[in-house]
Amino acid sequence: MRRRLFAAAALSCATLLGAMPAAADLAQPAVVSANPVDNTPHVLDGTVWAITVVGDTVVVGGSFTKVQDSTRKLTYDRKNVFAYGLNDGIVRPFAPQVDAAVYALAAGADNTVYLGGAFKTVNQAAQRGVARVSVGDGARVPGFTAKINWGDVRALVAQGSRLYLGGTFSAVNGVARVGLARVHTSSGAVDTGFDAKLSAPGLSRTRVEHFDLSPDGKRLVIIGAVLKVGSVSRTQIALFDTSGTAATVLSWYTDAYQAECMKGFDTYLRQVKFSPDGRYFVVVSTGRASSPTKLCDSAARFETAGGGKHNPTWVQRTGGDSLYAVAVTGSAVYVGGHQRYLDNPFGSDAKGPGPGAVSRVGIGALNPTTGRALSWNPTLKRNVGVRAFRAVPQGLIVGWDTDQLGKEYHGRVGMFPPA
Repeated sequence: MRRRLFAAAALSCATLLGAMPAAADLAQPAVVSANPVDNTPHVLDGTVWAITVVGDTVVVGGSFTKVQDSTRKLTYDRKNVFAYGLNDGIVRPFAPQVDAAVYALAAGADNTVYLGGAFKTVNQAAQRGVARVSVGDGARVPGFTAKINWGDVRALVAQGSRLYLGGTFSAVNGVARVGLARVHTSSGAVDTGFDAKLSAPGLSRTRVEHFDLSPDGKRLVIIGAVLKVGSVSRTQIALFDTSGTAATVLSWYTDAYQAECMKGFDTYLRQVKFSPDGRYFVVVSTGRASSPTKLCDSAARFETAGGGKHNPTWVQRTGGDSLYAVAVTGSAVYVGGHQRYLDNPFGSDAKGPGPGAVSRVGIGALNPTTGRALSWNPTLKRNVGVRAFRAVPQGLIVGWDTDQLGKEYHGRVGMFPPA
């Protein structure tokens, strides 16, 4: 009964905020349980990079080859993408042949899903970097013909007739688009009016590491190896108005990410998500450096309202351990990586935890207002760390690269139900 009440409340929140938000995370009325459900399947190798939900089906992308059912009795060949039932955990027949890692997923219309990644072929047909496939049988949707010229696609968001893609490419369908593009969801044709003109003078390449679209579809925040938008300076992060036909960069900016972390990072920002009401977003980062003033290895909240310079509302520091994934549900900000601590501004690998640091191994939850760690503390086995969160009415789905979550065996994918 408690799960049904939570789901109803979550759906009610989503309705109040606008049915079917373009992106962002689903609003949830409370922090989820720290005890994972038992019926999720297990990914036996590699890393889970992306999760989306199409109807009652969870689609999981990454770099892996084998999947096992929740009882660990049945093993399936599933290369880089698979699907299972959201409510029953049963592994679905969905098994498209994808020849390299899937880094991004977006739910499509008519029981389809968009794949983004480093692949060159899907079902043995040329389809570089982005594809649309049926969730029923894994077949390519033939009318969708978008392809990138080289590199990969690391982020996808579908909203209405628009599909946004970000990554390391420099052209889509032969049309110059550096790191960011918008195509038609049905045909894959490039939106010729949308060109952000991103560049990174002095860096080896321009790269959009991640982005998110506000729930109303009118704002797009991007992060990555970016230094300019057209002639305007924007260091690692930029905010766009996407309510019209063009990619209009807003006057909003921050210089919080101008400071260098450890040398060798063209960007140390890793993921960004809007709040369910669109009033703010949270950025998580790596950087391999502990600092009480810089935003290396941190989570930071920024308000979206107003123009000009913005400082972070709050900063959560791990003390030198990377954060790679974030989910913002209104009741909590979930962060994941290979951190050992939160609330650790003065701690480091060399010095150990600083005063006030709390143990939050691999995963944790923050107070959205203050940024301080909440008591939620399920833990996971550390390696590189969490790469994906997906908030759903049934809880919070997590993807990572080891086989333990909440002190239980869970291979690289798991779900925390309502508390």
